[in-house]
Amino acid sequence: MPKIQPIPLAGAFIITLPASEDVRGTFVKTYSESLFRKSGIDFTLRESYFSFSKKDVIRGMHFQLPPHQHSKIVFCPEGAILDVIVDLRKDSLTYQQFFAHELSADNHKAVFIPEGFAHGFKSLTDNSLTCYLVSSEYNKTHDTGIRYDSIGFDWDVKAPVLSARDLSFAAMGEFDSVF
Repeated sequence: MPKIQPIPLAGAFIITLPASEDVRGTFVKTYSESLFRKSGIDFTLRESYFSFSKKDVIRGMHFQLPPHQHSKIVFCPEGAILDVIVDLRKDSLTYQQFFAHELSADNHKAVFIPEGFAHGFKSLTDNSLTCYLVSSEYNKTHDTGIRYDSIGFDWDVKAPVLSARDLSFAAMGEFDSVF
């Protein structure tokens, strides 16, 4: 059974995914709708994808605007990432606050990210595999983000590798949240 722990940002959780190991290797259960619902996570899977990233790659901070907003469950079954989320919900007591947590193949952790949050990560190893379970399908016209370096978080990397798209996002202070 997964261990689900609330974090300081309301509605978000760290999930320790159940894993078993034997002479063959490791088996990890990444999703159980009934167990998540019992723990207060209301999530319906609509789309799934993954990315491979080199060390010091930063991806983010991404989200989709209404009516295509989504929640996510993110985990890293190969390598390690420093996962970062930011609360963009104007009425939240934790509005514009961030939370970071390492997700890795070794710790079998995942993060549940509710609607109204921006998400990103820094790859801590080469070939980090990051998996995303998402509650809505990708919609190009509603997909956006905020600049990774405008949220007050120290990414602790001298030469981050970012996409031109991620560098083009507005800063947190320039983003008028619709959440």
